[in-house]
Amino acid sequence: MLDTIEFANPQFFWLLLLLPIAALWYFFKRKEETASLKISTIKGFSTDSFLPKLKPLLFVLRLLALAAIITALARPQTVENSSKTKTTKGIDIVMAIDVSSSMLARDLKPNRLAALKKVAADFINKRPNDRIGLVAYAGEAYTKTPITSDKSIVLNSLKEITYGSLEDGTAIGMGLATAVNRLKESKALSKVIILLTDGVNNAGFIEPQTAAELAVEYEIKTYTIGLGTNGNALSPIAINSDGSFRYGMRPVEIDEKLLEDIAKTTGGSFFRATNNESLESIYDEINKLEKTEISEFKYTKYDEKYRPLLLFACFILLLEWILRHTIFRSFI
Repeated sequence: MLDTIEFANPQFFWLLLLLPIAALWYFFKRKEETASLKISTIKGFSTDSFLPKLKPLLFVLRLLALAAIITALARPQTVENSSKTKTTKGIDIVMAIDVSSSMLARDLKPNRLAALKKVAADFINKRPNDRIGLVAYAGEAYTKTPITSDKSIVLNSLKEITYGSLEDGTAIGMGLATAVNRLKESKALSKVIILLTDGVNNAGFIEPQTAAELAVEYEIKTYTIGLGTNGNALSPIAINSDGSFRYGMRPVEIDEKLLEDIAKTTGGSFFRATNNESLESIYDEINKLEKTEISEFKYTKYDEKYRPLLLFACFILLLEWILRHTIFRSFI
């Protein structure tokens, strides 16, 4: 318990230095305080009483009372700190993820989709105060998870995203429009879409530029990420008879100009991820750019402990006064 006690006025402990000085003064002056009587002999006087030897106890009690008063002046107290956080500027985020067959390319380890899911999960865990939703798109798009503050739901849905749930293709406009649709009714002060693709827009009935204009209308910022190495990548080129993919080297085609235009139009930024490390750094950068404002309220509870010391000092002084005027009265 003592390690939890603090002193509000510790400077008063300097007064404790006076106590040994007072003790020395009493040691050298105590004989002068007792009246003396010179007689030729003490024969006939009883000298068996031990009370005169206990007379210094009165001074000890007084010093003890002073020590308690000084400690009380230093104001011993226990301090309990607590804090409460409140999000003052929440952010709603929708992650639009390309799940076309090209996302199984192995230029990222173990493949683009698996690498993305790992990094996206880390990003979600770093946003405890925001609502997040998921959109998956290939030849068409659908909402995997509406925006929610329950990160366990989002993370489980992210794990379930796989290739084959949608017709193959890359409908960037559809993916972006679906993400906008999830955010248009949001009351958050900041709305963000993270759109990732590894190809060019070759499917869907909504043009990417049209979807970008919708995002602007609803004040939704879009960060675009082009995923894939520069040059050629080991990618699916055919399907074997057993349903597995046959891999071969194919050129990486990413419409960087389109992704740059979408980001610029909506007030976001375009990033290029060529390996696992650069993909991680991109999500870290987005995490830094989109800060959630949080107010922290700190509460401090003080429990003063000086009262028992003062009561103890009063009791000691009263005891010293009673002893001085009763038991030791004949010796003072």
